[in-house]
Amino acid sequence: MNISFYAPHWGNTLPFDTFCKNVKTAGYDGVEMDLPFDEKEKQKILSVIADHDLKLIGQYWQSFEKNLNEHLAGYENYLRHLIAANPVFINCQTGKDYFNFSQNKTLFDLADRLSQESGIAIIHETHRGKCLYAANITHDYLTRIPDLRITLDISHWCNVHESLLEDQQEAVDLAITRTAHIHSRVGHPEGPQVNDPRAPEWAETLEKHLKWWDKIAEIHSKNNTELTITTEFGPATYMPVLPYTQLPVGDQWEINVHMMNLLKARYQVF
Repeated sequence: MNISFYAPHWGNTLPFDTFCKNVKTAGYDGVEMDLPFDEKEKQKILSVIADHDLKLIGQYWQSFEKNLNEHLAGYENYLRHLIAANPVFINCQTGKDYFNFSQNKTLFDLADRLSQESGIAIIHETHRGKCLYAANITHDYLTRIPDLRITLDISHWCNVHESLLEDQQEAVDLAITRTAHIHSRVGHPEGPQVNDPRAPEWAETLEKHLKWWDKIAEIHSKNNTELTITTEFGPATYMPVLPYTQLPVGDQWEINVHMMNLLKARYQVF
C-alpha cells in the first residue's frame, strides 16, 4: 500500500533543523506547514527540508477576512506563495462557516484555477469555522462540486455534531470517497482531540476513527493512488491542559509518532 506520513510543524518549539532531523529519524516522509512571506526565511526553510530528504505539504489556514473580496485576495496571495515552493500539494482550510455556498464556491473555483495553472493539487480540509465544518454541509458541497477533493479531519465533525457520527453515515461515506489526505487526529463528541489515544477509555473512539481511515486506505489501494497522512495531534490548548498551570496533559510529539507507527503497522507500511 502506497502511504506517506507527514509530521505537523504546528506546535514545534525546537530549531527548525533539529525538528526536521527528528522528523526524519522518527520515520516520517515529510512535513506539513505554512511558509513565511520573507523570501530569505522561506528559502532557508525549504533548504533545511531538502537537506533532510523530506517532502513538503503546503498548509493554508489563514482564512480570517470577513469581506469576501478581501478574503479572495488573501487566499490567492497565500496560495501563489505556497505554489512557488513546489510542494507535493497544498492543504487548505478554505472559506468560512458563515459564507454561503456561492461565496465559498468562489474560493473553490479560484483554487481550482490556480491548481490547473500550476499543476499542484489544492485540496480542502474539513475544519471547524471553515467552509467544510460539518458533515451535512460538506455533503452538500461534495454533491454540487463533483471534482472537490478533501483532507478529512473527521475529529472536527465529531465535535461539531457532538457524536461519533452514527446519524451522519451518508455524509461520511461520501466524504471518504473524496478524501485525498487524512489528518489522523482522534476527536470525540465534546472536543476535537482526545487527551491520549493510547488511553483505554478512548479505545472505542479510536477504533471508530481507524475504521473510517481503513475505508479510505482501501479505496486508495484499489485505485493504486498514493494516500498521505499527517498525524496532526496539536499542542496546548488543542491538547487538554491542567488548570492554573496550563501544562498539557500529554506529549504532542510522542502521541503523533505513536499514531504514525500504529498506522504503519496497521497498513503494513515498511
